Amino acid sequence: MTDPVRVLFLCTGNSARSIIGAALLRHAGGERFEVYSAGTMPKGINPYAVRVLSSVGIDVAGERSKHVSEYDGQTFDYVITVCDAAAEQCPVFSGAPRRIHWSFPDPAAVEGTDDERLAAFRRTLREMQVRVSTFVLVARNRDERA
Repeated sequence: MTDPVRVLFLCTGNSARSIIGAALLRHAGGERFEVYSAGTMPKGINPYAVRVLSSVGIDVAGERSKHVSEYDGQTFDYVITVCDAAAEQCPVFSGAPRRIHWSFPDPAAVEGTDDERLAAFRRTLREMQVRVSTFVLVARNRDERA
């Protein structure tokens, strides 16, 4: 068995988009992926992120927002930024990981009723599910050819 593909999802707050992306990849990728998430200014996991992940059977209990500095000195195969600010502030990681940028609007920035806010998180979840599914296929194919 080959080593798992190491992936870091990075956004500003490590509260929604990077949490959702990492949880989806862990779920879809299984043991073939070792997945982490962090933020440049972590601020706690958004409860709407927990709700939408729970709605698709993914439990993120025990997760916490982490500062990207917690991964200093670690190597990753991929660093996926999921917000424009994180892409601009993304630190350099050893091992020259492939950098991928997926620009998603911040669902936590949506104001309105509970239903409107939840809808924004559901939209982010659906869009990320598509990206993650494609990423799993591409990364596995690349890994198998290596």
